[in-house]
Amino acid sequence: MTTFAELLLNGVSLGSVYALIALGFVVIFRATEVVNFAHASLLLAGGYVTAVLHESIGFWPALLAGIGGAALVGAGVEFLVMRRYRGSDQSVLAIVTIGVDILLATELTRRIGTDILSPGDPWGDAVVTVGPVTLAQTRIAAFLVAALLITAFLLAFRHTSWGVAMRAAAENQETAALMGIRLGRVSLGAWAVAGGLAAVAALFLTVFPTPGLERTTSLAAMKAFPAAILGGLDSTTGALVGGLLVGVTESLATGYQGDLTFLGRGIGDLAPYLVMVAVLLLRPAGLFGTKELSRV
Repeated sequence: MTTFAELLLNGVSLGSVYALIALGFVVIFRATEVVNFAHASLLLAGGYVTAVLHESIGFWPALLAGIGGAALVGAGVEFLVMRRYRGSDQSVLAIVTIGVDILLATELTRRIGTDILSPGDPWGDAVVTVGPVTLAQTRIAAFLVAALLITAFLLAFRHTSWGVAMRAAAENQETAALMGIRLGRVSLGAWAVAGGLAAVAALFLTVFPTPGLERTTSLAAMKAFPAAILGGLDSTTGALVGGLLVGVTESLATGYQGDLTFLGRGIGDLAPYLVMVAVLLLRPAGLFGTKELSRV
């Protein structure tokens, strides 16, 4: 029971980080109807800036710089690349984001090389023990920070003019434009917000118990992709639920993989995708996604 409780709590913490990444996918999709495959590079960019600067300016300023840097990269991608393809088919835009991801990831992995960079976080390898359950402080911090950011985003999404503009653009872009909403600003803001969220997620993906930031860290964003899909790509609530579901599933499957050897090695990495497929078989639009209706 103790092992199960630890795995469950770790899964909830990890799932909250995945939810931040999944929320980035959802924000961009709602604003532009584009599936952003360059999100992994935004995550890596934010983590890289934080890891490189923390020794010279301190952890908290470096983290703010990482968030700002990732937001700036996201906004730059939208302004310099995606805006040039506005009006193109959505599948074309998705392919463009793949190309952007390759370019950014190539440059970032060249800079990182074979090094493992520490983010310089203040928690270190400290743990908290409550009864028989032991949990790393980084996991607790990840959950609290993710919960705070997600709550702030949902409130802003509901009650600010930017949130209203994004919801209007997601409902019908042509009508929103006719009502005076500047779709370019909405799209630019969405990419910047997604980049900032990815930078925070990068921090908690590279702290204890992981060794640090390395060139394969960006692959973690692909683990959050099933969370966005199974929750529903156009649902902010779905991103939260999907992230938690993926995190708990991965944690439990990894923790008990010794008892699941009949399913093969590495079941923990595969489990989120199995859950995604199972959900999509029952609900093709995801758990909270909007079903598309078409006249026949």
